[in-house]
Amino acid sequence: MTMKKLKLALLAMTASTALAAVVALMHNHAIADIDQQTARQLLSAGKILSLEKITKLAKAIKPGEVLETELELKKGIYIYEVEILDANSQVWEIKLDAKTGKLIKLALED
Repeated sequence: MTMKKLKLALLAMTASTALAAVVALMHNHAIADIDQQTARQLLSAGKILSLEKITKLAKAIKPGEVLETELELKKGIYIYEVEILDANSQVWEIKLDAKTGKLIKLALED
């Protein structure tokens, strides 16, 4: 195999691995009510924060494992709802303003 073909093969494998990682990330952080394409458009327009930023903010409020993240539109406001499993095996619901990251609600799940 020539060096050029080897580089192309490695590039293709890297690209497919990156795509698989993005798909897995989007699956782990499911977006409900707002489809993924709309969420990307909102992010590009600066109307919402990224999932990465929201996850960091939520974990700063309540440390633990993020179980689910949803993006919803309620009363004209985009809201991220993040569920976190804490060290005591309790599930917390954290609602954050999707544009500012400001805490709207923190509640223990029933």
